[in-house]
Amino acid sequence: MSEQVATREPLGRRFAAHLTATGMANLGDGIVQTGVPLYALTLTRSPSQIAQLTAAAWLPWLVCGLAAGVVVDRRDRKYTQVVGLAARAALLGVAVWMVASGRMTMPALTVIVLLYGVTDVFVDLAGSALVPDLVPRSRLEAANGRTLAAQQVMSAFVGGPVAGALLALGAGWVLGVPAGLGVLALVLIATRIPGSYKHAAPQRRSATAEIREGVGFLVRHPVLRPLLVAGSVMNMASTGYFAVFVLWMVGPGSRVGLEPAQYPLVIAVLAVGAVLGSIAAEPLGRRIPEVPLLLTSWMLQSLLMLVPVLAPTVPAIASGLFVVGFLNTTGNVISQSMRQRMVAPGMLGRVGGASRTLAYGLMPVGALLGGLVAEQWGLSAVFLGATAVCVAGVAYPVAVVRQRMVAELELPPAPVDETVLTATAGAR
Repeated sequence: MSEQVATREPLGRRFAAHLTATGMANLGDGIVQTGVPLYALTLTRSPSQIAQLTAAAWLPWLVCGLAAGVVVDRRDRKYTQVVGLAARAALLGVAVWMVASGRMTMPALTVIVLLYGVTDVFVDLAGSALVPDLVPRSRLEAANGRTLAAQQVMSAFVGGPVAGALLALGAGWVLGVPAGLGVLALVLIATRIPGSYKHAAPQRRSATAEIREGVGFLVRHPVLRPLLVAGSVMNMASTGYFAVFVLWMVGPGSRVGLEPAQYPLVIAVLAVGAVLGSIAAEPLGRRIPEVPLLLTSWMLQSLLMLVPVLAPTVPAIASGLFVVGFLNTTGNVISQSMRQRMVAPGMLGRVGGASRTLAYGLMPVGALLGGLVAEQWGLSAVFLGATAVCVAGVAYPVAVVRQRMVAELELPPAPVDETVLTATAGAR
């Protein structure tokens, strides 16, 4: 890693606005992600139907990820975020009406989660591709760490408990509050991040050619390819794991026996560890080579997935989730920063879309498999199988990726877009 990482350049006011909007949007995400499955428990106790909600949330990455990457590279990334958040708010408004009028059913709830996931594809891809435009290259780890910290704090640490409280007021609140947060986030992005953030190629090609370029870059890359394969396998297994985790933890028929309002508090411990991991990633990355740090984090978090089976108590599970959150977010910060330094700015959308199509696209497969395995062989089989799959996935990059490869493939800093400089003079 370059010694420039140690330079303490300011992150700037544009990034502060981006971070605040990210926090608002992810608070809404956390309320939906935690509140909707808990609300669904009032409609069904079927593991497969509960798992379908998780599958619906991640399926859009498989279907839309590649095309969304092209849109992010062709269009203004700020504008893409604003449009995505506006569509999300409108969708949740319809969902509130359905709950209030008594029309909500499990199939309808699944469709709403699916469409919500479509907005997530565009908002997340545009947001992550925008970060290198807002901060100095030397502070990418810090910026990515703060972004992931905001996501974790708001989605789990704050969003989970808030979802539990809102559910006590009524399911409509679980959907209506995130709609309002989405509106606030889009207003902040539109008004507090001036300038245009577009990296279109001088000569427009077909969308198919641009998608092929992004996919080909990933397939040929000796560092990003193994990391993507491992991360995708881990995502698939862990999604199947957590798709049915609520059934292990909540209700009279569960192994742990928590009340619905208690479950978000346990899950919030995961976010506490994630926040500390996001803060620790930059200093750890200066002291420990990135590749060993990343792969060790992945391997340890995989093994910790055994804790609920080996020690099905609240203290043990909460402690395991805390460490998993720390290791997972540390690894995510390191891997995302490495990718941003090895991919040209004009390709970040397509490469991000291609990688997330696989990494996130396998998640609905994992969710459905988790539900099916739980129906046939029980929840313990899901947890043990998911752990084995994660460990096997990490073994691939452990065998082939070395730290020197990252240094050799890192690109020089790209020139700053003069239109952005002009529009944002003095904005930092």
